[in-house]
Amino acid sequence: MSMEKITPDSPEAQSADLVAENIEKLKALFPELVTEGPEGLSVNVDVLKALVGDQTVTDCAEKYGLNWFGKRRARQLALTPSIGTLRPAPEESEDWDATQNLFIEGDNLEVLKLLQKSYAGKIKLIYIDPPYNTGKDFVYKDDFRDNIRNYKKLTGQVDEEGSPLTTNTEASGRFHTDWLNMMYPRLKLARNLLRENGAIFVSIDDREVANLRKACDEIFGEENFIANVIWQKKYTRANDARWFSDNHDHILVYCRNKESFQINGLDRNEKQLKAYSNPDNHPKGPWKATPLHAKSGSNTKHYTFKNGIVWTPPKGTFRRYNDESMRKMEENDEIWFGEDGKQVPQRKSFLCDVKSGVTPVTIWEYKEAGHNHEANTVMKKLGLGGIFNNPKPVRLVKLISKLVTGSRQKHIILDFFAGSGTTGHAVMAQNAKDGGNRRYILVQLPEPLEPKKKEQKTAAEYCDKLGKPRTIAELTKERLRRAAKKIKEEHPDWDGDTGFRVFKLDNSNIKAWNPNTTDLEADLADQMEHILPDRSEADLLYELLLKLGLDLCVPIEQKEIAGKTVYAIGGGVLMACLANKITTEETETLGLGIVEWYKKLSPATDATCVFRDSAFENDVAKTNLAAILEQAGIANVRSL
Repeated sequence: MSMEKITPDSPEAQSADLVAENIEKLKALFPELVTEGPEGLSVNVDVLKALVGDQTVTDCAEKYGLNWFGKRRARQLALTPSIGTLRPAPEESEDWDATQNLFIEGDNLEVLKLLQKSYAGKIKLIYIDPPYNTGKDFVYKDDFRDNIRNYKKLTGQVDEEGSPLTTNTEASGRFHTDWLNMMYPRLKLARNLLRENGAIFVSIDDREVANLRKACDEIFGEENFIANVIWQKKYTRANDARWFSDNHDHILVYCRNKESFQINGLDRNEKQLKAYSNPDNHPKGPWKATPLHAKSGSNTKHYTFKNGIVWTPPKGTFRRYNDESMRKMEENDEIWFGEDGKQVPQRKSFLCDVKSGVTPVTIWEYKEAGHNHEANTVMKKLGLGGIFNNPKPVRLVKLISKLVTGSRQKHIILDFFAGSGTTGHAVMAQNAKDGGNRRYILVQLPEPLEPKKKEQKTAAEYCDKLGKPRTIAELTKERLRRAAKKIKEEHPDWDGDTGFRVFKLDNSNIKAWNPNTTDLEADLADQMEHILPDRSEADLLYELLLKLGLDLCVPIEQKEIAGKTVYAIGGGVLMACLANKITTEETETLGLGIVEWYKKLSPATDATCVFRDSAFENDVAKTNLAAILEQAGIANVRSL
């Protein structure tokens, strides 16, 4: 048996290839649509026209939709696989071994690509508060040629250029274009991560809400638009405003599939509960009187009750219930004739019969959803006041979480513009309140802070005080730590998850093949070890998880076999030994030890076993080990 080697060109060495996946889906539906050519599979447009009709396939410039310069490139950028990886940082994490939460440092575009295999169709809720297009620094400088190198420039890891963000003033002719080019590919990738019954909530202001709405209509489908929520972010009037005091933001809500999506009701407040009482001690409990007529319908006939009262719907209205339903309500004492028994009859609508919560409205007042001042107050109480501009209040994200996620399910909530970390704080707070098991994934660019800039001076000083690098990501992590401590103090009996695993975006651990034509012999010798020299076994292990589509918090066991560390991931779905050296003499002991452990684990699906290719003393050692594993039923053996 041979052991297949994973190279930079192998599927395991790359993030999801969305273009290839889309072509395969088309091929499954219409085999005749996909043809083979010199560069592989391609879609035959002529066949497409024959299948759906010439008039439905067009590249006409005059068509309805939102278009801007760079849109095609932005769409292509979302489809281009990443060659990066996420490197674990346990030393910067909290409760690494037990937590199910993730904090990822890096350009969210590349991170979203890397999450495609492991989290596609698994995210229940996405909430993002992206940079508003205010004419100040905000645009992520996406480089279409090399996003990993671009990311390192943005975060100061290389000595070229080096600005994390780029200015986009209203004087620029590409003011809206630049912002859309930043948002579009990220939203495209985000949609893939949503569950069929999942939803995305996007905070935005008046300046770009119209463009964002059109972009989301295209990406998520206009039919999957749920609401444009108006959130009252301020409760005071700005009398120094030139025209109107800006007191609200928008929150656009879209779902993956409207047929599958359901929204949870909100808890009734005291005023709503007071509307229900039980003056006649009815066995079904509290009720409130509701009309028997409706604004629409067809039945206007009168109805005679057993007590002789004749009821006719008021002029211009109609009966809400037919005779049979009226009789049943009367027999069950569910009609109210007032204290004296002679008033206009009404139905008793019982609290126990109505749905568990009230339907949310599209205007969220600050009393229910919080406001900006409240968010700043929370940060001050955590000892982090003044370091973030306009953070979102915890109550706002808790409300969103409650509408979409349940307390009993292990729903995943994603925020890839993490900022101050409000989403992580809100997830922990909501779990503590209702005993939920929600998880969060936060992504934040480690944007370098510049103390010379007035708006970043305080934030940079906080980092210095903490002894941490001067980046936004460091402050976000600190906020999560302090929020977790406070939540535990407020809920001493709650034993939920308040930790997070930190991962950092970087180049793949596997060297790319970039030959130097002036010294090919040296290049070939260098490529013999195609794992980067500064990478650990943990780095390799988590890249395998990403590229094989496993959760980054999947259980990992390890044991020593033949003096080597062997990992069992996901109950044996993936077995890995990433030691630097495996001799011929060690292969039998190592192989039999892995087989014994594999049989005890007894995974439900076929296992994959991975080794470091350069570790084998010779081809005999590699072949012998592969043969031992094959005899035990582990046929999928790979080498890095």
